Amino acid sequence: MTYHPKSDFMAVMMERGFLADCTDYQAFDEALIKGVVPGYIGFDATAKSLHVGSLIQIMTLRWLQKTGHQPITLMGGGTTKVGDPSFRADERPLLTPDQIDDNIAGIKKVFAKYLDYEGETPALMLNNAEWLDGLNYLDFLRDIGRHFSVNRMLSFESVKSRLDREQSLSFLEFNYMILQAYDFLELNRRYGCLAQFGGSDQWGNIVNGIDLTRRVLDHEIYGLTTPLLTTSDGKKMGKSANGAIWLNADMCAPYEFWQFWRNTTDADVGRFLKLYSELPVDECERLGALEGAEINEAKIRLANEVTTLCHGAEAAAAAESTAREVFEKGGVGDDLPTLSLAPADVSDGISIVQLIVRSGLAKTGKEAKRLIAENGARMDDAPLTDAGLMLDAAALSSPVKLSAGKKRHALVMLES
Repeated sequence: MTYHPKSDFMAVMMERGFLADCTDYQAFDEALIKGVVPGYIGFDATAKSLHVGSLIQIMTLRWLQKTGHQPITLMGGGTTKVGDPSFRADERPLLTPDQIDDNIAGIKKVFAKYLDYEGETPALMLNNAEWLDGLNYLDFLRDIGRHFSVNRMLSFESVKSRLDREQSLSFLEFNYMILQAYDFLELNRRYGCLAQFGGSDQWGNIVNGIDLTRRVLDHEIYGLTTPLLTTSDGKKMGKSANGAIWLNADMCAPYEFWQFWRNTTDADVGRFLKLYSELPVDECERLGALEGAEINEAKIRLANEVTTLCHGAEAAAAAESTAREVFEKGGVGDDLPTLSLAPADVSDGISIVQLIVRSGLAKTGKEAKRLIAENGARMDDAPLTDAGLMLDAAALSSPVKLSAGKKRHALVMLES
């Protein structure tokens, strides 16, 4: 795609790697030049925090505001009651209204760190329960449902992939894309919202909303999607060996969050700096091109930049200090015992139980499993809960700290 953007926002999206697709590049670009463009992303309240997988969306809204436009964070108080079926193999568990409210309260905490809700173009925090909870079913079917073709809805990849595998798609879930489209219509009608952003898996839902708004209000609105990120070794972004990396400090300690970024694969450093930090693009590319020991300093820079945005500069500095103490000085005054593994040792993966035994923190596999079961084992200071956890070479690309209780520690590292 050779389109050359005129607006600051579109230029940022393209040069930093945020852009997967756009419904009309030129028209959206022109709208961004003409005046303040309100744009939204919807976040369903399926957990008490968002995780790193949502960070590309949050950074999209941050850049929208930094380039003079108005971000809208839409909480899915209504749509969470239905559940987005996009590219899922099964139906989401239904949550109670109280669970949804608790989750929304948790999710809201993170947005204040990235967006300004009081400045010159203040961000808006909205909840789609405002218009969805009071819908009259028959009126909704007559006024909105008539604009949707079931044939077309069945053709969307997110639905087709489910049906092709002969997996059930409930009528409840099938309604989700209509409700999301209606969100865009209502946001345009009530708040003049001109754009919806989302991951590329949301393309069908976004196009539905644009089409509905054109039909009902005859308004021109736009959609822009970001790539669905995987790490260079094919893993889904936002997952670690211990599970999801949450953005709320009470669900993922800042040190564990910092370590996740510090352990980025060499090949991903430049790309992640562009997406998740605000360093100039040429500096991101310079850091990403470093090799050998120097790339580790680039990873520390990445970890510091991302942690500062999410948890503050003090938390980032404390995490770096702790990491240097543990990995470079061996902890509090003493050298940590170190288990060095040859690449062949982990070619098929190696179990966490085996690592605990081989590093001397437990005498037998049975003892290691009991340590994990009794919440006495930690990896990089995060609790270990899965005795069946397997680690591969990528997970061990940086030294990993294992702990048994509060006083016994060991390092595991791959021989270079």
